[in-house]
Amino acid sequence: MSDTLGFVGLGTMGGPMALRLLAAGHEVVAYDLDPEALTRATEAGAVPAVDATAVAAEADVLLTSLPHPHHVEAVMAPTAGGAGAITHLRPGSLWIDLTTNRRELVIDLAERAPDGVTVVDSPVTGAVDGARTGNLTLFAGGAPGDLDRAVPILGHLGRVIRCGPLGTGNVTKLVTNQLWFVHAAAIGEGFALGLANGVELDVLWSAIKDSVADSFVARHDAPSIFAGHYDPSFTLDLCLKDLTLTRELMAGVGTDLPMTERAHETFARAAERYGADVGELHVARRIEDEADLSFRLDGEWVPHWEVDDGASEPPQEGAVP
Repeated sequence: MSDTLGFVGLGTMGGPMALRLLAAGHEVVAYDLDPEALTRATEAGAVPAVDATAVAAEADVLLTSLPHPHHVEAVMAPTAGGAGAITHLRPGSLWIDLTTNRRELVIDLAERAPDGVTVVDSPVTGAVDGARTGNLTLFAGGAPGDLDRAVPILGHLGRVIRCGPLGTGNVTKLVTNQLWFVHAAAIGEGFALGLANGVELDVLWSAIKDSVADSFVARHDAPSIFAGHYDPSFTLDLCLKDLTLTRELMAGVGTDLPMTERAHETFARAAERYGADVGELHVARRIEDEADLSFRLDGEWVPHWEVDDGASEPPQEGAVP
């Protein structure tokens, strides 16, 4: 617990993660553009900073959790005038980027870091409930010694998977999101197919969960469709950002990946109809609306971002080899 942690980005995912680190006993210096988010962290024990560079100057380990690669670049990248949080990190410090990011950007920033500063990319998955309860999965890429230093910190947030060299954390995360989005696009089609042909939605959902069709989407995301809010905690904009990053990786494959291409098209159609700032599962609502069906289902659908922080015990610290 001797390292001072810096945390920049206290939004939907970053805020709960910072609170987990505070609850574990770490000293945390924090910053966010949103004063309310910074106040919540401060009330939980964080030391507020005036900007991201001030956080970096105080941190032995800096963590960033930001929406888009261009946000990371704006916060971290050095400029002609010397700005950029990465230039304020001291020799011996470590930067852990929790953002779902562009692999090349993370590697480029690591190459531009001051001597003695090391970098780990560790995007996360598990939604807001996972962030609040410490049950995320974190995909960590970096040099073995840097991962050894990062894992005890990240272990307070969930299960850490060592993915390989710097940048592989983001590749692994994008593969998991690639499959998640394909499933999210497909489940609305499955609901529509069953309902239009005489199967009740509750029966259909039960059959999906107890068959080869089961998935995280079926269990975790479908209730957001049934409730009619379509999970506003993760927007179509973020889906399209991740799918765009995934398509960039496709250049190294050597063949087409039609399921991924169609998922991107399907999410883009939903964003065109409803706007990019609405919940990700509007990808299912588009099918619902165009087919003149209702995917509402009675039940106590507690939004996952309202789950009690103590609803489940966090996993043990450590990493999967």
